[in-house]
Amino acid sequence: MWFAVERRSDYVILSGSSFSSPANVMPQTCPSDNTLEVDQSSFWSAGTLNWDPHRIGWAVAGGCAAVTVIISVVSVLLHCRNYTNPKQQRQILRILYMPPVYAVISFLSYRFFRDYTYYSLVEVVYEAFTISAFLLLLIDYVAESAVDHKAENAIARKDKRRLLMPLCCFRYRPTKAYFMYTVKWSVLQYAILRPIVSIAGIICQAYNVLCESQGFNIHFASVYLEAVDFASISIALYGLLLFYSLTREELAGRRPFAKFLSIKLIVMFTWYQSFVFSALSGRVIKETKYWTTTNIADGLNALAVCIEMIFFSALMIWSFSFREYKREEGTPATSVWRPLWDRSVDSDFAAEIFSSLQFYLCSGSRKQRDQPDFAEAFGVEGSKTYKRRQKSSNDSD
Repeated sequence: MWFAVERRSDYVILSGSSFSSPANVMPQTCPSDNTLEVDQSSFWSAGTLNWDPHRIGWAVAGGCAAVTVIISVVSVLLHCRNYTNPKQQRQILRILYMPPVYAVISFLSYRFFRDYTYYSLVEVVYEAFTISAFLLLLIDYVAESAVDHKAENAIARKDKRRLLMPLCCFRYRPTKAYFMYTVKWSVLQYAILRPIVSIAGIICQAYNVLCESQGFNIHFASVYLEAVDFASISIALYGLLLFYSLTREELAGRRPFAKFLSIKLIVMFTWYQSFVFSALSGRVIKETKYWTTTNIADGLNALAVCIEMIFFSALMIWSFSFREYKREEGTPATSVWRPLWDRSVDSDFAAEIFSSLQFYLCSGSRKQRDQPDFAEAFGVEGSKTYKRRQKSSNDSD
C-alpha cells in the first residue's frame, strides 16, 4: 500500500488509501497548556489593591498553606520533645511532613501556574516515601506487641490462608521468608519507581511530549507513565492491606486504620478532584484572556489541596498522637535536633531495599535451614540485621 507524507505546521497527514481521513491527523507535539498572553499587572495597581479572582485564590492558598505548616510544626515538635521510641517516631515524623509538603508545593503550583506540571510531579514523590514509612511503622508495632518483643512470635500461630481479592484463589503461608520479603518489597518498590516516573515525566514535559491535558492519548508519554504509576501504587497498597489483614490483632489499639486513612485520603482527594476539574474543562470551566481551561482546572485543584491539608494535618495530630510516647514525668525533654536528623537520614529505606534484593538474588543458593525468619526478614528486634543497625547507631552517637 502506497501513501504520501505531507507536513503542515505541527501536523503529519497520511494521504492515500484509507489514511486520508481527518481522524488520521496526528499532532507531533502537545498543545500548550498556557496562553501567549501574560498578565503584567500586580497586587498594587494605581495605589490600590488589585483583587481579581486569581489573586484572591493566591491569598487563600498561601494562608491555608501557612496554617497547615503551623499545625504540622506543632505536631512534629511535640514528638521531638518526647522522642522516647526513635524507631517508630522516626517513621511518624516522615508521615507528619506529608500535609505541609503537599500544601506548600500546591501553593507554589497555584502561584506559578505555568509550571504546574513540574510541581505536581515533584509533589507525588513524597507519597511513596510516606507509604514506605507507614509499612516500617506497622512492622515495628507488630514486633512490639509480640511475646518477648520478638516478631516471629506474632505470626508463629498463623496458619496458611488465602490472599485478598482479586487473588483469593491463591494461598500463602505467613511464616515463610518469601512471603515476608515479598510483602516488604511490594511496598518499597513504589519508593523506587515513583521518583523514576516523576523524573521521566519532568524530562518529557521539558520536551513537550508528556501532555497530561490530552488524557489517555497513546501518542504522548503521559498515558504510559500513568500506567506504570498505577500498577506500582496498586501493588504497594495491596501489600499494605495484606500485611494489615494478617496482623490486625497485633495492631489493635494503635489505630492503624485511622493512620492509613489519614495518608491515603490525601492521595484519593487530590486524584479524584483533579479528575473532576479536568472533566469540567471546556464545559463548565471556560478559558480567559490569561488562563486556559487547563490552567483553571489545575489552579482549582491546587487551591482545594491547600484548603484540605489544614484538615488532614489536624487529623494526623490525632491519629499519630505524641501521647503514645509521652516521656515520664521528671524526665528531661529530648533535644529537637536529634529527631529531625534521624528523620532526614533515609539509610533505613536503602537498607530495607538492599536486604530484599539480596534475598531474591541469593535465595537460589541458600539452604533451607539458612532461610531468615520473620525478624530477620523485617530487620526488627532480635534479628542480626537489627543488631547491626543498633551497633552502627551507637557508634555514630
